Amino acid sequence: IVSDLPAPRQSPAPEIRPLSVMGIGSWPRPRWLLQSLFERLEGRLSEEHFQQTASDAVRLAVDAQLRVGVDVVVDGEQRRDNYASFVGNILDNCQLIPLTDLLPLVEDPDKFQMEMQSLDVPADRVRHPAVCGKLGRSRSLCLPEFQFVRSLTELPVKIALPGPYLLSRTMWMECISDKAYSSREELSVDIVSVLQQEIQDLLEAGVSLVQLDEPILTEVVFAGARNTRSFMCGALSERGETAQELSFALELINSLVSGFPRDRLAVHICRGNWTPDESLALSGDYRPLLPLLQKIAVGTFFLEFATPRAGALDVLRELPDDVRVGVGLVNPKAQEVESLELVLERARAACAIIGADRLLLNPDCGFATFADNPVASAQVAQSKLAVLAQAASVLRDSCK
Repeated sequence: IVSDLPAPRQSPAPEIRPLSVMGIGSWPRPRWLLQSLFERLEGRLSEEHFQQTASDAVRLAVDAQLRVGVDVVVDGEQRRDNYASFVGNILDNCQLIPLTDLLPLVEDPDKFQMEMQSLDVPADRVRHPAVCGKLGRSRSLCLPEFQFVRSLTELPVKIALPGPYLLSRTMWMECISDKAYSSREELSVDIVSVLQQEIQDLLEAGVSLVQLDEPILTEVVFAGARNTRSFMCGALSERGETAQELSFALELINSLVSGFPRDRLAVHICRGNWTPDESLALSGDYRPLLPLLQKIAVGTFFLEFATPRAGALDVLRELPDDVRVGVGLVNPKAQEVESLELVLERARAACAIIGADRLLLNPDCGFATFADNPVASAQVAQSKLAVLAQAASVLRDSCK
């Protein structure tokens, strides 16, 4: 996969210092925003009125972060229906359709019906990004998000994008996308292209960090015999053999980030974030993904470690020594707020392995990956970030 873009451009951005505190991405949406989101998706609310409502919600999300003392701000993904499928409303020749609408189009409706019943969220509430022609990008996916947050704060801003492997698995649906593309690999070339254009514009605008979300990498190595469509994206295309999929994911990510400054690019990997029931999410440490993590050409990884499902911190020793690691220190799915002592214990353990200069502090994942299915309330989310900020203050004092 070779890019035909000109040499990447970038503008200076506020630096992200060691031990910085930040959210992963999503923030619980107010009820009135959810109502506006659904009305907009159903065509009953104009884009202008929706954006005005969403801007009010972003103000609340950013204010909550600033109050507790984060070092890097996110907009809480308030304008998105979820962390990945929102692109279906923006990219050319792509649209959001209810997953149930695919039933008449698939070759085996009975099998697809069973797959929908096993999804992580109810199928009638999942909107899928359906590709109906050659992908293009006539307007930005996230630049307006950044521009509005920048009007609210001068702190560093992080913007999350769905990663190219994630989009290759969600957008490739044989019953629809094969009308425009001969294979998932051909579709992925255009996915990389539109994401490159987006990253270029974000860096030129002054975004401090662009985060690529690739949670389904854990589905590749841990799902085993589980239904391949059953993960937090709602629906996934069939995957091939594990080594082949990981190689394909590495090719896509490194093709996407080639030429961009590593220190302003990150990858986030988790094991599912759609339910507070830990028993329903994937389990396993990061060791099967180490060959991939050792070769991905980004400067930061955001990895979950606050849940026992993620395994021990020792795996951090195997990561390249020139990457920063945002270590998950609080669990967004747990309703109780972790104590300062527990967060400090986890942070110091990570510090002992990778050093304070490479450590960032964050939750395991977002607080509301799916707009209408948050795993925490805004109050809990704010309290968990507050504990992280307190821990960072203690650590900075002890490292002086």
